Amino acid sequence: MKQLNSNQCFGGQQQQFEHDSQVLNCKMRFSIFLPPQALESNKVPVVYWLSGLTCTDENFVQKAGAQRMAAELGIAIVAPDTSPRGDDVADDDAYDLGKGAGFYLNATQEPWAKHYQMYDYIAYELPALIEAHFPVTDKRAISGHSMGGHGALTIGLRNAPRFKSISAFSPIVSPLHCPWGHKALTAYLGDDQALWVKYDAVELMKKIKDGTSHLPPIKISQGLADNFLEEQLKPHLLENAANEVKYPFEINVHSGYDHSYFFIASFIDEHLRFHAQYLLK
Repeated sequence: MKQLNSNQCFGGQQQQFEHDSQVLNCKMRFSIFLPPQALESNKVPVVYWLSGLTCTDENFVQKAGAQRMAAELGIAIVAPDTSPRGDDVADDDAYDLGKGAGFYLNATQEPWAKHYQMYDYIAYELPALIEAHFPVTDKRAISGHSMGGHGALTIGLRNAPRFKSISAFSPIVSPLHCPWGHKALTAYLGDDQALWVKYDAVELMKKIKDGTSHLPPIKISQGLADNFLEEQLKPHLLENAANEVKYPFEINVHSGYDHSYFFIASFIDEHLRFHAQYLLK
């Protein structure tokens, strides 16, 4: 790993690193906030934050204001990039496909398959790297926004023993039922929608058996002034599926809030306290 930046922040360190990813076949960047407890030789749990379309590892770090509460609670936050990067990485002219739009899945179609293996990177390679090189425990939670909310939900649901809790702001809950999802999943996975279901939180929720134990609880925050709410996000689909299987699920809707980081900054402390219940006990 190569350290790119380090800044003192609320008694901790906000750092940025570059490393070679074997899974993605390219160099990747991630940002990590280490709270003061981690700098005092105490290992701390980690929240993995997945950002949305067009973002990098820096958006959350600079806009969400999460460091203050993370420092108070003693939780590290890891924010990876949203896709592979590099001159030889496939891309598209549109903002919702290619670089900055990895959708946290393992692509099977060309030209994407060589690099776009974001599911394996987030679920396995990156946590292994973080736990090998930083003062953190193997207690993990996962959160995200929009496309990153989709990633947090699907990765968290498919890896329940690995993640203690899941949260999301304005998530894409069902790529099978929205334009963003249809475009991305067709490009990355092909036309067979039977292959799409493992990257659809609603479909994953429907497969959970009623009363299954050790499920990571889910918390969702959604702004009612979000201009993507009706066409792209459709959180009611996940709420209905969760209620059917009696999943530990809560959704909080907020009048007047939109899809921006102003919304995330307003409620990120609430989400971190939610994760702390399961990471720190």
